[in-house]
Amino acid sequence: MTNRLRTEIPEEELEEQKLVVEEKPVKEIPDNFFTQFLKNGVITTDDATHALPFILYVAFLGMLYIGNRHLSENNIRDIDKIGKEVKELSWEYKSSKADLAFKSTLTEVAKRADTLGIKESNQPPQKITVKEDVQE
Repeated sequence: MTNRLRTEIPEEELEEQKLVVEEKPVKEIPDNFFTQFLKNGVITTDDATHALPFILYVAFLGMLYIGNRHLSENNIRDIDKIGKEVKELSWEYKSSKADLAFKSTLTEVAKRADTLGIKESNQPPQKITVKEDVQE
C-alpha cells in the first residue's frame, strides 16, 4: 500500500479489508432430566442461583470433613506405630534388667573376678573393734 488519502482507496481494497463476522449458532441445552427439572420443576434458575452460596458452603464443609478424616487416620497410624515401638522398648528393658540381675549374682561376679586373678575369700569376715582411750 502506498500513502494515499482514504478517498483514493478503490472499492476493491475496501471489500478485501472488511472483516467477515460469522455468527456462532447458539448451542441448545440438551433435553435431559436435570434441565427439564430446572425448567419445569419446583426449582427455578433464580432459586438455583440464590442457593449457590449455600451449596458452596456445604461443599466446603464436605472438603473440611474429608481433610479432617485424613488427618485423624494419619494420627491413628502414628499412634499405632509409636505403641509398637513402646512395646519393643519395654521388652528390651525387661530383658536388659533380667540380664543385669543374672550378671550381678554372686557366682557370676566370682567367675568374672576369677579371670582378673581375684579370688573369693574362704574366711568369714572379721569384725574390727577399736578401743578408744578416754582421757579425763
